[in-house]
Amino acid sequence: MTIEQFEEEPQIAAAGEHPLDLKKLFAEEKAFGWSGYIEWENYHEKKKIATEILLTKTFPHPPEFQLVPLPKTNPVLIGERWKQYHEALGIGYIEEKPDMIHLLDFPYNGETRRDHLIKGKITDNKQHFVRNHGGIPEIDEDALTLEIGGLVNKPVTLSLKDLKTQPNSRSQSTVTVTLQCSGTRRIEQIQQYPGEGDELINAPWAVYRGVPLKKVLKLACGGILPECKHLEFIGADTYFKKNQVYNYAVSVPWRKVRQNEEVLLAWEMNGKPLPKIHGYPLRVVVTGYIGARSVKWLYKVNALAEPSMGPVQQQEYLYFTPQIGKQNSKFSNGFSIQQMPVSSAIIYPEDKDVVIHDGTVTLKGWAYSGGGNWVERVEVSSDGGSVWYSVPQENMTEKAWKVELPVDAEGWLEFCVRTWDSSNNTEPTFVRSAWNWDLHVTSSAHRIKVYSVNRSRPATAKRLKDMEERGIPFLPLTRPLEFTLESADEFLAHVRKYPREPTS
Repeated sequence: MTIEQFEEEPQIAAAGEHPLDLKKLFAEEKAFGWSGYIEWENYHEKKKIATEILLTKTFPHPPEFQLVPLPKTNPVLIGERWKQYHEALGIGYIEEKPDMIHLLDFPYNGETRRDHLIKGKITDNKQHFVRNHGGIPEIDEDALTLEIGGLVNKPVTLSLKDLKTQPNSRSQSTVTVTLQCSGTRRIEQIQQYPGEGDELINAPWAVYRGVPLKKVLKLACGGILPECKHLEFIGADTYFKKNQVYNYAVSVPWRKVRQNEEVLLAWEMNGKPLPKIHGYPLRVVVTGYIGARSVKWLYKVNALAEPSMGPVQQQEYLYFTPQIGKQNSKFSNGFSIQQMPVSSAIIYPEDKDVVIHDGTVTLKGWAYSGGGNWVERVEVSSDGGSVWYSVPQENMTEKAWKVELPVDAEGWLEFCVRTWDSSNNTEPTFVRSAWNWDLHVTSSAHRIKVYSVNRSRPATAKRLKDMEERGIPFLPLTRPLEFTLESADEFLAHVRKYPREPTS
């Protein structure tokens, strides 16, 4: 059916009752071994028809989570809008991954739980965060083909077996990578200054095995042409943007790819085949860049003279100044985010925790820097950022840190952490310094408020002992005590010895 044929039935289409055979109209590109993959970029007529269908429907607004409290449910948010997008075009979807914080049920956004995040050097596949933009294609390993074209000397189509033996297994590489969504720590911006963002993700670590794209371009394609400045990656998932449909497409500069193991075509994750939800059978892994550039379900690579025109590259993941917002934002007045900045976070204690201690408080967290930099120093503060203490190097691993922070003060305190990397970059002190309309790459010093109870102080020790003897728990903090705090004799003795009113 052509767009003209579709438009001949406007009354039926407008009523949402058109007799279109969606499976036939949007047939899957490859019959054997591919499911959930529709090729959009090669068929502009098909894209026009999809847009016409979407325009006949009214979709619910995205869930509000910035100006109202986040639900305490799991999943936290329901992606009804995106489910209806897929259903309107007859595309199926998979929703969630077990044992995660389900931030959005579809497209699935899952965050690693705190205890798994800093447990060991590597994050297990089952606990690795997920940021999907649509449904999950199912592609058999034996059926996969990877097309490489554009500004290369010899366009090729490779199987996964070709990649694994190109030219031999010695070409393969294994890299340990921190993948972060640019929405990592976004909640901190939302809590103070809402904007236009839709995910709340943390940072895990994994080991990927594959072949560097640089080697594939050289050995299989005979190298790139001089005009090539960018490499575009296209995934088999369907991406929706303002009633338009696309295959997920982004790009990275050639200067990144030519650094050998910086860009990997990966088929293995932590010693196992890629899980389906993480891009099986093949994905891109771009080290030091935002996770959006590490395309999953990869089936096409294009060598280009300019960055990809895909909406994920040109219209999203943009960094604006604080003066830009709903009133004046354009794609051209933000710049495309590629490298991740230096960042860190306190995992324990959590915000609003009550900590009973003996003069030191144990803090645990993670630290990271992108763009080929590494963490040199982690510093923590118990007074909001005036006095900083360095985390001992013996208490730091590649991703995690731990410190015993001296704390004398009691009551509500503001703990914060900042990290210095190998290029001497550090984090802005306050969220406001790094706020941007799309709420990306929250890179300010991470802050939590903790209620300190210092047992080394005699009065506090006495109160805690008194409560213990009465069988009264300290928590919840705001519950009033049901016994007299001091006797009348004690009160009078004190105020008579230290009168608060002038005696004459």
